[in-house]
Amino acid sequence: MTNNAEWWKKGVFYQVYPRSYMDKNGDGVGDIAGITDRLNYIADLGIDGLWISPCFESPMKDFGYDVSDYRKIDSLFGSNQDFDVLLKKAHDFGIKVIVDMVMSHTSDQHMWFKESRLGNDNRKKDWYVWTDPKPDGSPPNNWQSIFGGPAWTYDTKRCQYYMHSFLKEQPDLNYHNPDVRNQMLSECEYWLEMGVDGFRLDAFNHCFHDEKLRDNPVRDMSSLSTGLQIDSVIPYSMQQHVHDKSQPEMIGLIQDVRALMDKYPDTMTLGEIGDDDPYARTAEYTSGNDKLNTAYNIHFIAGSSSTNLTPEKIKLPFREVKKYPNHGWPSWAFTNHDAVRVATRWGKGVQDRANFAALLNKLLLSLRGTPFLYQGDELGLPEAVIPFDQIQDPWGKFMWPEWQGRDGCRTPMPWNKDAVAAGFSTNTNDRQPPWLPIPTDHKKLAVNLQDEDPKSTLNQTRDFIKWRKTQPLLQTGEIEFDENSGEDIIAFDRFDGDARMTCIFNIKEKESEYKGSKYAPLSATYIAH
Repeated sequence: MTNNAEWWKKGVFYQVYPRSYMDKNGDGVGDIAGITDRLNYIADLGIDGLWISPCFESPMKDFGYDVSDYRKIDSLFGSNQDFDVLLKKAHDFGIKVIVDMVMSHTSDQHMWFKESRLGNDNRKKDWYVWTDPKPDGSPPNNWQSIFGGPAWTYDTKRCQYYMHSFLKEQPDLNYHNPDVRNQMLSECEYWLEMGVDGFRLDAFNHCFHDEKLRDNPVRDMSSLSTGLQIDSVIPYSMQQHVHDKSQPEMIGLIQDVRALMDKYPDTMTLGEIGDDDPYARTAEYTSGNDKLNTAYNIHFIAGSSSTNLTPEKIKLPFREVKKYPNHGWPSWAFTNHDAVRVATRWGKGVQDRANFAALLNKLLLSLRGTPFLYQGDELGLPEAVIPFDQIQDPWGKFMWPEWQGRDGCRTPMPWNKDAVAAGFSTNTNDRQPPWLPIPTDHKKLAVNLQDEDPKSTLNQTRDFIKWRKTQPLLQTGEIEFDENSGEDIIAFDRFDGDARMTCIFNIKEKESEYKGSKYAPLSATYIAH
């Protein structure tokens, strides 16, 4: 078997949110054929791996993270045949493809849940987490849903509560039932047989719950850090999540997933692990050769527009990782489909937006670990402001007006400044607008405009990725930060044996000094030793 770690350790990933990438059939929603149509752009960017957010059949209550059929591409996005075409063309370009596999829960419209609701005398009666109410009719414990309200909904057909860590339309599967585990492994294998190169495992540590349904303890609010992409305190963040996720049984499931993946050479797993102690949990889930290949750390994603880029923010997670010698290979992103865009979140007060965005991309691509660029990062897109009457995200509707939700990072890609819908859709009569509005300031950053400017964020990012491919130290070298670089400079060495490269980032819009040398504003400097 070939080493299935090398390509994803060395490569650069690009996350595509299908609804918003390219609308090939003109219905206002992006689709699989649209992604296929833009593979030449993705290849030209220098991407090695493509992460495609959920596109399986779904009622779209949570925009694909509520799956009703794991083996079928939703008709909104196309067909299984369209996906097969995408997969083969991506492979022709030398691009690997991983897909979002939502293993912890399904849609309430999935046939498994419909059968499970029928009562206690059916084959899938305990495929989900069902329990009787307390004598007073209340839920069995204090567990909270991330999207607001209790993590329990009473079902009048079964006369029991069912658990949902997210929306009530997303019931949690019961992995204490081995039939559930085997079935979900079979769903994964379906796509491995089709030829996908791996999975991003959504909310993976939510797969197991405490069978005794014990209450979560109260969290000390004086040192609260929600770990979410919002500033407001919500009920979910008021608890220590001891019993509703990250249970010891996860290790067995992880080993089963890895055993399956090892049957398919050169495939990989990327776990999303949101935990009260994400570094300890990541170390546990990625240690050795029988666990996940890598885990998706949200340290750089957490927080809203009130946060700023500082050297300490970049150093902290690497300091935490060092506490766990068995910590596996990390993965990093500055933005994704759930987070305020980094150009806004870390760019408060910045005037030179193009060079600042390019600097962020170079910084991400220089850190030890696998980098994930989110669509639009290469353009330096800022967070979009969505009017309340156009908000689609259920989390945004719940949090309004304290937070507009995740729609601000999910708006359609601007391909052509002057085209209808900024070139996102092939519909040229403007009768079918995009599912989310495209801001004017995004159109000014359209691909066609940046293509023509050699100093644009897009071209700086392209050039850097191309250069990175020639630099083994930036791909797999160790990392060591200078803890005394000051507030203006982020400095670290990437090294392997005697080979060493010093990476120096001036994150300020002024000339800054470091170790007797001066560095231009918003500059990245690389010195080989």
